[in-house]
Amino acid sequence: MKKSLLTSGLIAALVSSLCCITPVLALVAGASGIASTFSWLDPARPFFVSITVIVLGFAWYQKLKARKAEDIECACEEDEKPSFWQTKKFLSIITVFAALMLTFPLYAHIFYPKADKQLVIVEKSDIQTVNFEIKGMTCQGCATHVEHEVNKLDGILRVAASYELGNAVVEFDNTKTGIQEIQQAINSTGYSVTNKTEK
Repeated sequence: MKKSLLTSGLIAALVSSLCCITPVLALVAGASGIASTFSWLDPARPFFVSITVIVLGFAWYQKLKARKAEDIECACEEDEKPSFWQTKKFLSIITVFAALMLTFPLYAHIFYPKADKQLVIVEKSDIQTVNFEIKGMTCQGCATHVEHEVNKLDGILRVAASYELGNAVVEFDNTKTGIQEIQQAINSTGYSVTNKTEK
């Protein structure tokens, strides 16, 4: 089993989730605007996932296949202890890491802090709901990142972003914040508001 084979599998696993890892790293680094940096990789995600599965499958096949007698030149070869890098334990660690990277988009949202909103009494006439169409979101982590940034504004009552629909529906108190401020908060994530409509 060659290290270069495993390295390429790991790189493919990492690249396949890079578009979803970046928003979390942006949150940790406090650099919200870099969140969408790798969203262009999302269309190639199935390709990278396939490469990872094929490479790791081949590595496991190589590791588990029975050796033929003619493959073993002398009995001393059986007695040699392989280095850690050639063991099933190392391959298992690589496989678990790759699986975590490949499934990262499914659990990326857990890295974002919950937005604890204070219960605020608002005049019904001051409540406004706007649908923001957003370009660039590719996974639940992206949508959670948008929600997190919008929730930082005063007067936000509810925000629900969806990467599948490419939008965020925001309900807010228009005496405390406005459409422009919300649009700026969304754009600060690196994703772009393409259209907005009042509901």
